[in-house]
Amino acid sequence: MDRRLLDILVCPITKGKLIYDKKNQELISKGARLAYPIRDDIPVMLPDDARHLSLEDLEKFK
Repeated sequence: MDRRLLDILVCPITKGKLIYDKKNQELISKGARLAYPIRDDIPVMLPDDARHLSLEDLEKFK
């Protein structure tokens, strides 16, 4: 994941910063409790394609 791209991408719902989860190839929005997938090095920033995060999932990103 290109760091420059990560610096400019925001959650489409909250407009907040995203956390790069390298292990799962996802961008995490703590505010929206969503994990946006990265497919073929391209972030898919569609809320309908995002995975909903449980409170346990969010604990990993504190």
